[in-house]
Amino acid sequence: MDATAEQPRAAVVGGGVAGLTAATFLARAGIDTVVVGGAESILRRNAHLENVPGFPAGVNPRLFADLLKRGAERNGCLFEDGTVTELAPIEGGFQLRVEPDTEAPGDGNARTLVADYVVAASWSDPEYLRALDAVGLVDRGSKTYVEIDDDGRTGMDGLYAAGRIAGKAHQTVVCAGHGADVAVTLVEDSELPFYHDWVAPEGYFTDRGREVPPGCEEIDAAERRRRERESMAVMTEAFETPHPDEPTTHPSLSEDREGT
Repeated sequence: MDATAEQPRAAVVGGGVAGLTAATFLARAGIDTVVVGGAESILRRNAHLENVPGFPAGVNPRLFADLLKRGAERNGCLFEDGTVTELAPIEGGFQLRVEPDTEAPGDGNARTLVADYVVAASWSDPEYLRALDAVGLVDRGSKTYVEIDDDGRTGMDGLYAAGRIAGKAHQTVVCAGHGADVAVTLVEDSELPFYHDWVAPEGYFTDRGREVPPGCEEIDAAERRRRERESMAVMTEAFETPHPDEPTTHPSLSEDREGT
């Protein structure tokens, strides 16, 4: 899981809608990105996902989650299983302690990751942030949220928060949009050359005597048709049969059933 040294490296904590969307945008901008998983995404508890653009009759939530991860992988994101239990600032970035989910905390099998930037998207697990005095946490009953500015920055340079942990609404499209927005903020703060993520038809820029801006791409008609056919094949395969997984149960209900 070694990252290249030439590009800034980002760690996204949480593999839900906001985290995977942020990771995809970061990777496509050229930032070496790792997603550290933890608790299962709430998305997988849904019976059927509706109100998402592009799916007029809705979509299976577990399939949607699988496709989000598949997109992040396709764009170069790496994945690390486990739960972040500590986050500490170091010179030029952060150090993360990752405990494997299959072992008891403190059993000696924890892994240390180093990143230039961190995006907290780990709803509902903010405990690894409590030791950071510069990061504001707001407790509301049983929920804890991270204070951010309008663009997703926390009170600590290089640390961002996206999605539910940042107080955004449950809706999938809201969390996806916020993950993308926070990722763009991080890219801009990194000072990497970047215009925006856009695949344009051949000649859109160059026929007007302009260079293709950073983050953009021009493709000719043959490549456009190839990508369209590939996307159709991927989606046909994904939707060929019903998703095999049932909605997962809320943890509190699972505990109740185990105790009966």
